[in-house]
Amino acid sequence: MPALAAQKIVIVGHLVESSPDRVLSSLSKALAETVDDSALGDVRKLVETEVTERQFRNAVMEPLTPMFVGGGSDTRKLTFPLAALVLIWRGLRRVAGAELAEIRELAKADPPHPGLSARYDQMVATVASGLQARSDPDFAAAAELCDQARPDGAKTLLACMSIAAVVRRAVAKLPIWISHPGSGSSAPARLAYNDAMVVSASAGQNYFEMIAAQLDQRWMVLRIISAVMEKPTEHYLSDSKLAGFAEAVMDEVDEALTMIATFDPEAGPEVGHATAIRAELAVRQLMEIETNVALNRDRGWGRRVHKQRRNLASVVEARLRDADVAAMTSLPMHEINQHGVRRTAPRLSCEPDAACVRRAETLLSFSAGLRSAVNYGGFSAARGALVEKLSAVLDLYVEEAVQQIRLGQADETAFAGAFLDVAARFSHLVAGEKAGELVRRRAQAARHQEPQIAVNAE
Repeated sequence: MPALAAQKIVIVGHLVESSPDRVLSSLSKALAETVDDSALGDVRKLVETEVTERQFRNAVMEPLTPMFVGGGSDTRKLTFPLAALVLIWRGLRRVAGAELAEIRELAKADPPHPGLSARYDQMVATVASGLQARSDPDFAAAAELCDQARPDGAKTLLACMSIAAVVRRAVAKLPIWISHPGSGSSAPARLAYNDAMVVSASAGQNYFEMIAAQLDQRWMVLRIISAVMEKPTEHYLSDSKLAGFAEAVMDEVDEALTMIATFDPEAGPEVGHATAIRAELAVRQLMEIETNVALNRDRGWGRRVHKQRRNLASVVEARLRDADVAAMTSLPMHEINQHGVRRTAPRLSCEPDAACVRRAETLLSFSAGLRSAVNYGGFSAARGALVEKLSAVLDLYVEEAVQQIRLGQADETAFAGAFLDVAARFSHLVAGEKAGELVRRRAQAARHQEPQIAVNAE
């Protein structure tokens, strides 16, 4: 197939250059098997080149890269326009191309060159000078985009760049500070913060914003704040510029409460599981606030967090009750007369209600996804009771259904296999994979025995 025209390649190149990292990664994977002489061969080469360039750019601009997101106008966290980063890098390559080429070679060394970080910091300083002067068209355009995104956006970006070297050193230690909070990491975290404050007395909030941007779970920055400030009191933190970090976490917990209370049980097991993951996250976030901020339970944040804990337990328990009802409804029972004795047994002569089964599976998937959160979430007893009850009900149901398959008439057990499959799926969600597999094996054995019983009867 003919290659793309040169003009189209230029257009595609601009699109690739401005794509977010995750989009670029997806493009790279999608084009991985594209051959060179195909219509998309040139596009694949563009993407591969951009991936390599992006990795280098992200290393040079590491303390700031995660802050360039979307339009840069997020009101809950400090961000800058992604398009500004594209312009900044383009401008840097023009004004410091030779230095970048030299640094690129140093970055390829194994082990890395010992002066590499310092050279990266020099490039950030070059960018800062360009943004300040606004003499280069790309730097000027980047500064203008930042100002459009938020008041004094370019000035704020320059303030962040002034402490980029400090943040770069801190980023290397973040995994230890986050995974092992305590006395061993508190002192280094405080020293890094103090280094930032030496650069600028007003650097505190920007420093924590830059650290938070580096974390997969942004709210974990509370651990660093707590280490630096030796577990601040709610009164102190709420009156500081850092109050937004804790308030954002509590706002997210409120959003989780709404999500749990309103998710649609008809939406399917995937939604149920995703909601459980969100409930688990809410538990972790509440624990994070309680661990890292000295709260007063009777007022302010302390009262709010305590109320959120109660509400979380309440909405989860309501969903668990819904799961109980849905599961029982999905496995209908009726009275039968066996050897002159009337008793309740599974109704296997009608098809399972697909909507009801889907509802139950969604809610049971929610319950199953809560396993790791029950001990700290306040709903351990409710979930334990549900698991215990449904385990017993399912065991009895399967026993009775298997017995009916072996002894009943064909028209009375026409949908026995379908119901046992439902029971197996429920058992998997309630008691684990082995329990579900056991039900499937018992159902299969019962079906194999059925024709033998018929022959013997004849």
